[in-house]
Amino acid sequence: MLPDRAMNAKFNRPFVGRKPGVTVGALDSINPDIGDVDGITHVRCSMGFGHALQPRVTDNDAADLALHYPIGQAINNSCSYNIFGLSSVSVLQQEARKPIRAPSGLGGDFRCGAPVTIPYVELHCHSGFSFLDGASHPEELVMSAVELGYPALALTDHNGLYGSMEFAQAAKLVNLQPITGVELTLRDCFPGIPEPKSGHHITLLAETPTGYANLCRLLTEAHMKSERGDPRLSLESLLMHPEGLILLTGCSKGPITAALESSFAQAETLARRLLYHFGPGNIFIELQENAVRGDSARNKRLGRLAGCLGLGVVATGNVHYHRPERYRIQDVLVSIRNRTTLDGAHDTRRSNGLFHLSAPWEMGHRFQSRPEALTNTLLIAERCTGFDLTQDLGYEFPDFEGSERNTAIESLASMCFQRVSELYAPGSAEEQDAKDRLHTELSLVDLHGLGGFFLVYRDIMRLATEVAHEVRGEAPRASSGLPPGRGRGSSVSSIICYLIGLSHIDPVKNNLFLGRFLNEALHSVPDIDLDFPRDIREKLILRVYEKYGKEHAGLVCTFPTYRLKSAVREIGKALALPMGELEKLSRLAEQRSAAGLADEIASLPEFKDRADGHLWKLLGELAKDITGLPRHISQHVGGMIISSRPLVEIVPLEPAAWEGRSLCQWDKDSCDDAGFIKIDFLALGMLSLVDETIDLISERHGKAPDLSRINFSDKAVYDRIGSGDTVGTFQIESRAQIQMLRRTKPRNLEELAIQVAIVRPGPIVGGAVNPYVRRREILRDNPRYEIPYPHPLLEEALGETLGVIIFQDQVLKVCQALANFTDGQAELLRRAMSRKRSKEALSAQWEHFKNGAKANGVEQATAREIFNQVTAFSEFGFPKSHAAAFGLLAYQSTWLRHYYPVEFYVGLFNNQPMGFYSLDALGRDARRNGIKTLLPDINRSCVKCTAEGTNLRIGLGFIRGWGAEIAENVVSERESEGPYRSLLDFLRRKPTKLKRPAIENLIWVGGFSSLGLTRRELLWQAGLWLGPENNETVANGRKTYAQTELALDNPYATLPFPGLNRHDRMIAEYRMLHFSTDLHPLSLLRNMLPEGTVTSNRLEHLQNGSAVLVSGLVTTRQRPSTAKGYVFLLMEDEHGPINVIVKPETYQRYRAAIRMEPFLTVGGRLQIDGSATNIIAHELRALKVPGVPVRRRNLFRTQDTEDIGASVLNGGIAKNTPDESHPQASDTNHTSMLDYPDLEHSQTSLYGPLECWSEKDEAPENPHKYLTALRQSSPEIKSFG
Repeated sequence: MLPDRAMNAKFNRPFVGRKPGVTVGALDSINPDIGDVDGITHVRCSMGFGHALQPRVTDNDAADLALHYPIGQAINNSCSYNIFGLSSVSVLQQEARKPIRAPSGLGGDFRCGAPVTIPYVELHCHSGFSFLDGASHPEELVMSAVELGYPALALTDHNGLYGSMEFAQAAKLVNLQPITGVELTLRDCFPGIPEPKSGHHITLLAETPTGYANLCRLLTEAHMKSERGDPRLSLESLLMHPEGLILLTGCSKGPITAALESSFAQAETLARRLLYHFGPGNIFIELQENAVRGDSARNKRLGRLAGCLGLGVVATGNVHYHRPERYRIQDVLVSIRNRTTLDGAHDTRRSNGLFHLSAPWEMGHRFQSRPEALTNTLLIAERCTGFDLTQDLGYEFPDFEGSERNTAIESLASMCFQRVSELYAPGSAEEQDAKDRLHTELSLVDLHGLGGFFLVYRDIMRLATEVAHEVRGEAPRASSGLPPGRGRGSSVSSIICYLIGLSHIDPVKNNLFLGRFLNEALHSVPDIDLDFPRDIREKLILRVYEKYGKEHAGLVCTFPTYRLKSAVREIGKALALPMGELEKLSRLAEQRSAAGLADEIASLPEFKDRADGHLWKLLGELAKDITGLPRHISQHVGGMIISSRPLVEIVPLEPAAWEGRSLCQWDKDSCDDAGFIKIDFLALGMLSLVDETIDLISERHGKAPDLSRINFSDKAVYDRIGSGDTVGTFQIESRAQIQMLRRTKPRNLEELAIQVAIVRPGPIVGGAVNPYVRRREILRDNPRYEIPYPHPLLEEALGETLGVIIFQDQVLKVCQALANFTDGQAELLRRAMSRKRSKEALSAQWEHFKNGAKANGVEQATAREIFNQVTAFSEFGFPKSHAAAFGLLAYQSTWLRHYYPVEFYVGLFNNQPMGFYSLDALGRDARRNGIKTLLPDINRSCVKCTAEGTNLRIGLGFIRGWGAEIAENVVSERESEGPYRSLLDFLRRKPTKLKRPAIENLIWVGGFSSLGLTRRELLWQAGLWLGPENNETVANGRKTYAQTELALDNPYATLPFPGLNRHDRMIAEYRMLHFSTDLHPLSLLRNMLPEGTVTSNRLEHLQNGSAVLVSGLVTTRQRPSTAKGYVFLLMEDEHGPINVIVKPETYQRYRAAIRMEPFLTVGGRLQIDGSATNIIAHELRALKVPGVPVRRRNLFRTQDTEDIGASVLNGGIAKNTPDESHPQASDTNHTSMLDYPDLEHSQTSLYGPLECWSEKDEAPENPHKYLTALRQSSPEIKSFG
């Protein structure tokens, strides 16, 4: 064995490489024979993934190297495929997770927690917030740093501080000093020289609060003045804001390195320029040694430059993951970023696996010739203690209007007491209650210094009122009593919010509990959520920017993370797995977390033969590593932050996807940690529906109803709610709600609020649902029934909900009444429920709860049972105030649906997507209520749906391939120039953007039927006039002019063009509109369903427990996380809905059919419980009907551009290549009622309209062919969970 010194002379650094033809470092010369470069033998591997570069070493040499490089290295005489297990994996890599020990000769004990004698702090480290590059969570980096004995750690993600607050908070919890920094991309470093594709990188660290403010400004400018998604800062801008920053010259892509490649003089000039602006001691030459070819030579040149200029050098690891084994997923992330496979990303992947967070002794060995580079890391870290992100932000509430005249609390109190005198009768008990409550709230507001907080919200609501006036204009809804927006959540319990216009619910009248929103132990700024109609919300956000300035306001961001479906698709593509198989796996898999993918693959019968395949096993392993990593930045649904101090000095901003808006780089949790005022502007589709319905009512009936003054005790409305006829209404339309409403039959707003809150995970897991329903039924028959309570101490807290916990604020009341919780303990519970909904955080309160209950004489078994109900609310539940606000809107929407059904359904169609049902299901519900849905018509339809008498006309914007802009142009042309007189007239006047496929789509659904021609004849004419797709004369909408006509015979004048039959029309509607306007799809199969099928209207007349067979169209699927594996299907036949309950074991047997099949036949047992009727499923199969199955070759037609008939069939956009990867369907009739079909059409999607119809020798009403076509363009199914 070589002695240490001799070994170091021979092999002076680790040299693991994974790409062919790449050396792994400039080593001292060792017998440079043929094939050597710098003494390294190049070894090319035939595998596309994983290449090893090997020096020629003996077995003894390899043993020495193994001792000195125990992490992430493969040293072997043979070509070792040290990647993804494609061949042998180094034992040393497998040992990487074991306690780290220093090699002999370095001294010291370097096991986890042992003191570190080699000084080192990592100052260049990337987390997953270096999107699709970093491969570890900030918390993982923090914990690894602690294990390795680091005193501090810097996070320097690419061009952003996205994870900085999360990182800083995690580091503070374990007494690790967090250093805030960034790796910033520069441009214009060398004028006149083309920029490299990746730009030039430098590392910046915040030394002081001023430095942090400059860092935020620089990042904001980089994003705002660059193409979205490719931020780059000009060198000039960097040099204008150097104060408080420490600059490291960057990785191999740094500007100094780029200059050195040109000439030493150019590098010296650039370095002197940086030194001049940043000042001595604030710029360090960054050295990196990751065993990549060129590292050693580059470091020598950089060291020489530092010596010439008297600059310090600093060692960094360019860390991209916390553990060596994470290199696998980092390679995958790079492949995903480049939208290619691992082979395709070969040139952009990192050369080896040494970009992990290394132990100080390992860095000491890498930089043994530069010990000062290690020491400088500690000195820099010490300097960076001058800024703590968790404490030194300097955020201030924005100023409120009138702040120069009075203090915030004085202004707020004056305003509120004035409103009390206006809203409550003088001298009444309600007025006194309101004043008492107001005094209490004002004292809490003063205690926490929140006066300005409420007044800023008051200013926002005033802006909303102005915007609402502009949006609504003279429309009837402007005078209908509708507020511009409505409060939701716990803030509705505040009388201050009610008095200043943030809420429309009187907390005195509704006896709402304040402690969930405000209390003495409050530790953070309370949340106030505001709902607005969509059009008002969009303009209001822009108005906020105008009022406060773009540097003072920004939208909160969110970070979509990798979950199972995205992990399957993107990792699978990187591994070059078949896309069809990946898509099937993503649809069949039931877990949401990607961490369970391996188990999912093993459990699926369809993937049994692949589960042991290497790449499929690898897919599962990688999915576990990628779980939870952020994919990119996105916009929060409505959160916005405002600051008195320029926000760009507190958190970087970048452009949002929508013009005129900007995103801050922190999500809601980081904003909460920073103490920001976060205003949630939420778009609520039901409010938009209500606005539009009010306008339609006024237009058609001459007067708009004032929804604030309708009869809230209307018996007819409550009868309708109690009957379960609530499809399309707010919050009470789901399958579970409808079944429960038929049993609970609420008769007032208070009971309706309970109904809104009860179908939530908290009450469900807490076991509140069934007891409440039973007690409500008993009370209806016996008003003197005595409610049982879990304990007498809880009668007051649970009285209104019949002895069970339904509202979130009841959790706090129960803990205070039963266990004597203080406000502080209750606040801890509140935060646990609202922020993370962490069951662990709630469970940690058990000891306090148990001891408090014991002091009140409560037995431990009772206390435990009640506490289990408390912890159930970690699964989410509504506070009473939120339920009251939503309950009111639920009643108002039901009132509109009952008294103005046509207007309501028009609004419902025009404001999709929202709610529980697809347009297809909503259309059938409208028809059940006597409202016909009329097909689009070129001369009658507007852009959106409209009311025609008692019917609903579908708008042109609903047609596939059209959209609002094209439809608006067509309608505008019709209104200005008159109706379209013929198809040719339309083709002459159509918008340029309207292409032939979209025109044919309108023809297929009867849009020109009023012109007196059949659809086939119109399609023929369109083909004649438009010609092939490349004929732009008419296709581009150019005008044509009259010419002299020649008297020629029309050879096609007598050609017959039959109309479409019912089956064809049905398919056309589903393909062009995604819903049917008339018949139920199964109505045309009425006499062809499996023998013994029972229709939905007969179920209630059968005996409970009967064995039944039903068939229908699936409209919704639900698999709630709280349902213990049960699946709930809502199906429809032509007579009405069918509720199907699938037990977990049944679901596992028929998972493919349940998840993928739009038409099902279900065999099971009938369960009738009062007015609720369900089918407990035993078998679920794809629906089959008699007839000749359609062969795959008949489902596609090759388009012949010379054959106009093919144009009629294909619509110009058919995908005509047959899929040979699936077997052909059998030509035999299917006789077994529930045999699983061998047809694959439930999993295919034909893109062209009506690609094929019946052959000449086949009747068009072939039911099997009809059902096949329906499956290919199946109605939308809404899936939840």
